Amino acid sequence: MTELSPQFAKDAHQTAAGEAAFQIHEMFYTRTDKRGVIQEANSVFRRISGFLWEEIKGAPHKIVRHPDMPKGVFHLFWDRLKEDKPVVAYVKNRSKEGRYYWVLALSWPTENGYMSVRIKPTGALFEKIPALYAELLAEEKAGLSPEDSAQRLLEKLAGMGFRNYECFMASALAQETGARAEARGLALSQVQARFREMYDTVRKIGEETARMTRVIHAIRTVPMNMRILASRLENAGGPISAISVNYGSMLDEMATWVREFVDGDSSTYARIHDSIQQGQFLVCAAALQREMSQNFEEDMAGAKDASLLHQDRARLRDEAKDFDNMVALALKTVESEVSRLSRSVLDMKRYVTGLSSTRMMCKIESAALDGSGDSSLAGIVDQLDAGQNEIEERLAQVVQLNSVIQSHTGMIRSMA
Repeated sequence: MTELSPQFAKDAHQTAAGEAAFQIHEMFYTRTDKRGVIQEANSVFRRISGFLWEEIKGAPHKIVRHPDMPKGVFHLFWDRLKEDKPVVAYVKNRSKEGRYYWVLALSWPTENGYMSVRIKPTGALFEKIPALYAELLAEEKAGLSPEDSAQRLLEKLAGMGFRNYECFMASALAQETGARAEARGLALSQVQARFREMYDTVRKIGEETARMTRVIHAIRTVPMNMRILASRLENAGGPISAISVNYGSMLDEMATWVREFVDGDSSTYARIHDSIQQGQFLVCAAALQREMSQNFEEDMAGAKDASLLHQDRARLRDEAKDFDNMVALALKTVESEVSRLSRSVLDMKRYVTGLSSTRMMCKIESAALDGSGDSSLAGIVDQLDAGQNEIEERLAQVVQLNSVIQSHTGMIRSMA
C-alpha cells in the first residue's frame, strides 16, 4: 500500500472543513472479533484515523464512530452481520484529532468475527446520504429508538426508490465501484460490466411492463363503450355486445399476466431483478476483496511478524472465491427465470392475437352498420388499433431485453 506524499498528508490535516482526506485509490481494512473489537487494521486505517496501533488493537471499532452517525444505521448494520449476511453502508467516521472522513464500508462475517473493506465514496448516491442521516439523527434526538430508527431508514430509502436494503446496498456498491474505477481511469472487469448492463436491462423490462399496464388500463373502457353502442343499436347491436364480452375477457387475462409477472417479491420479474442485483453485489464485493488482498505488501514489509497479515490476505482471497461461487448460484437463477419469461411471453402473444381477431370483427361490423352507428364503432376500432399496437411494441421490447439478459448470462458463464 502506497503512503501519501508528505504534502498531501499535510493538506489532509489542514482541510478547512475539518476532513481527514485520503486518496481514492486507498482502501481501509480491519478485522474484528464477534464483539467488534479490532484484531487487525492496515496502515491506511491507522494513518487516517490518527491512532497508533497500540491504541486501536483490542479497542472496539466504535473508537472511530462520529457523533453525526445515526444509531439506526449501526442497528441495521449489526443485525445483518449477526444474521451471517454481508452488509454495505455509508459511514462517517471521526479521527483521533476530531476530523471526519466518509467511507463506504463493506463488511461480512467470518468464522471468528468480521472483516471489513472500505473505500472513498464518490458516487451520485452518496450526495444524498449526509442529508438523509441528518434527518434520521434529528429524529433520534427527539426520542426515536435505534430499532425504530433502523425502520425509519428503510422507509426513507423506500421513498428514494429502494424496495429493501438489499436493493440499496447493491446500488451503492455498484455505483461506488464504478465511480472509483472511472476516477482512476480503470475499466470494470468483464463480469462486472455485464452484470451492470444486465441490471440496467432488467430495470428497462420493469419500465416496459409498467407502460404495458397503463395501456391495458387505458383501454379497459372499450368493452363498456361497445356495450353502450350495442344497446343503442338494439337488434343490430347483438354481435357488438358479444364482441365486447370477448374483448373484456382477453383484457382481464392480459392484466392478470402482467400483474403476476411484476407484482410481489415472488414474481418472475422480482426473481430476475433480485438475482441480477445479488450477482452484481457479489461481483463488486469480490473485486474489492481481491484488490484489498493485493494491497497487503507494504503492511507485511513493515511488520515485525507478518504471519497474521498473510493469513488475512489468504482469507480475503478465499472470501472472494466464496462470493464467486454465490455469483454462480445467482446466475443460475437468472438463467432459469429468463427462460421462464420466454415461455410465459407466448401466453401474452396469444392474447394479442385474440385482440387482433376482435379488432377485425369490429371492422367488419363497422362496415355493415348504417351511418348512425358507423362513426361510433369506427372510433372504437381506432382505440383498439392504437392500444394493440402499443401493447405489441411493449411486448416486443420485453422479449428483446430478455434476450439481452440471456446473452449476458451466456457470456458470463463462458468466462467461468
